Amino acid sequence: MAKPSIIAIDGPAASGKSTLGERLAQRLGYLYFDTGIMYRAVTWAAICKLGRVDDENAVSTLSELVEIDLRTPTIKDGRKADVLLDGVDITWEIRRPEVDANVSEVSAYRRVRKAMTVQQRRIGQRGGVVMVGRDIGTVVFPEAELKIYLVASVEERAKRRYREVILRGEAVEFERILDALRRRDAYDSGRKLAPMRPAEDAVILETDGLSITEVLEQAMKLVQR
Repeated sequence: MAKPSIIAIDGPAASGKSTLGERLAQRLGYLYFDTGIMYRAVTWAAICKLGRVDDENAVSTLSELVEIDLRTPTIKDGRKADVLLDGVDITWEIRRPEVDANVSEVSAYRRVRKAMTVQQRRIGQRGGVVMVGRDIGTVVFPEAELKIYLVASVEERAKRRYREVILRGEAVEFERILDALRRRDAYDSGRKLAPMRPAEDAVILETDGLSITEVLEQAMKLVQR
């Protein structure tokens, strides 16, 4: 049986989408595509070309003019994909602090989201891709052959995020992470544009108490169907 050409993985923040998506792509030899990268690329473009991100019309117009591309990594420097902006490698530039500080504002612009959906579809239609986000199965690729929606309790997700931060040597209060995730869930599920929800034909994977290896094996069984 042929493997699905496009695999969509959605779910709330800290549900394990990125980790599962990366490992599943490695197992299958697919491109790992975290769609959040697209909004980081637009943010970097706005900073470089406009010098600001708070002009919604200018940033939106820019997002419709630039070409963003993702390719399998060509350099072994820890990157998960090559990120190109109009043919220029910006893989690490999109991780700069000024992008971190502004990407949320840019990603909320309606025309930017529409433009990025078009570009995500262009890349995904090449096939052999595991695409991760919050609206892949419902908006970006409703025709994806396999849609997985990861869920876990907000407490479980907060524990995972807390462990990640502590392992990086950073100081943080668990309650702050828990509160932030609750607010993020409310925003993502309540927004008018592409609200976070599982597609009607998505397979729901409950991940509470499961290791990433166990979740990966469940996902592989779905692929093999």
